[in-house]
Amino acid sequence: HVLDLYGAEPGKRSFANTCLMARRLVEAGVRFVEIFHEAWDQHGDLVNGLTKNCQATDQAAAALVTDLKQRGLLDETLVVWGGEFGRTPMVQGGGDDGRDHHPNAFTMWMAGGGMKPGAVLGESDELGFNVVRDAVHVRDLHATILHQLGFDHRRFTFKSQGLEQRLTGVEEARVVREILS
Repeated sequence: HVLDLYGAEPGKRSFANTCLMARRLVEAGVRFVEIFHEAWDQHGDLVNGLTKNCQATDQAAAALVTDLKQRGLLDETLVVWGGEFGRTPMVQGGGDDGRDHHPNAFTMWMAGGGMKPGAVLGESDELGFNVVRDAVHVRDLHATILHQLGFDHRRFTFKSQGLEQRLTGVEEARVVREILS
């Protein structure tokens, strides 16, 4: 029933098997697990590429959150789903169905680990091009993740070229409390 939940097939390389392995690692006490699914860079053939990626990831990602919750591990496990940028809302280039890189407005989701279930923060314009309300800067996202992991981002520093640096950068970052339980 667990394999069916994830859509996993033993011995086959898949995102579903990777998600199941991640759950097993968390269950065994591993403190940090990173998994990824490649090939989201659809500069062309968006419909086919995105359909294929979603078929490979949606069931398994939902199963991971469900499985962690059923096993009582979700409250202490922060699941973050995202990338380093979004995609433009308009077609890229000469009219094919691709999208270019777009850092101005993009979505991430988080579950467990003290996040407020069902919380939505931020809004883009009608085209999805720019943020128009409740923008969260990447440094604020990082400060929030570090906070949920028990670190004060202001004190979590390292020396670089004789200067104290922060993982959240030199500009002031804030913990996004609106999404915390």
